[in-house]
Amino acid sequence: MEAAKSSIGTLNNGGPAPARAFRGVHRRHVPDVQAVERAVADLLVGLGKNPADEHLKETPRRVAQAYQDMLTPRDFDLTTFPNDENYDELVLVSGIPVYSLCEHHMLPFHGVAHIGYLPGDRILGLSKLARVAELFSRDLQVQERLTKQIADCLRDNLAPRGVGVVIQAEHLCMTMRGVQAAGTRTVTSTMHGTLRDDARSRAEFLSLAGLTT
Repeated sequence: MEAAKSSIGTLNNGGPAPARAFRGVHRRHVPDVQAVERAVADLLVGLGKNPADEHLKETPRRVAQAYQDMLTPRDFDLTTFPNDENYDELVLVSGIPVYSLCEHHMLPFHGVAHIGYLPGDRILGLSKLARVAELFSRDLQVQERLTKQIADCLRDNLAPRGVGVVIQAEHLCMTMRGVQAAGTRTVTSTMHGTLRDDARSRAEFLSLAGLTT
């Protein structure tokens, strides 16, 4: 099976993208799908199943492919443009779907991210906010770290006057096992700059994201 490309992306300020990763982002290892296949076959045996069974014989390959897909973000450029209009109000994309894997149980968690920023000298292509969320969510994660990684990446690479990230997610390790608290959501937030320091700006972000009444 062909190994997936490592995909971290490059910063593009309207011209050719320089060949470098985002600041603060380290290139991750590509999943070893053959090792995953062997491990899944062993897991089936440990669960008392027969990997040679007609229904299970392709399961190790399918599971390895699924993990490769879930843990490999897609390539993209963090495209930015000059803020020619000197736009100084909030830019917000809300309800961005987020799917990730809890690193403690390797069970999925999913929900939505609300990402906003106050522009400085440059503005960001709107789709790139969702791309940054995907970049960090396709990993073994905890929600607190994921929230901070998204905010820190935008702060470090866009140099905005402020950044806000809120994630609301349901964790299957809570709803399918353990406490079995179906329907509960975990909410995490990270704020930088003006959105952290100025109460009115923070309140505007939370209101526009539909997080306050």
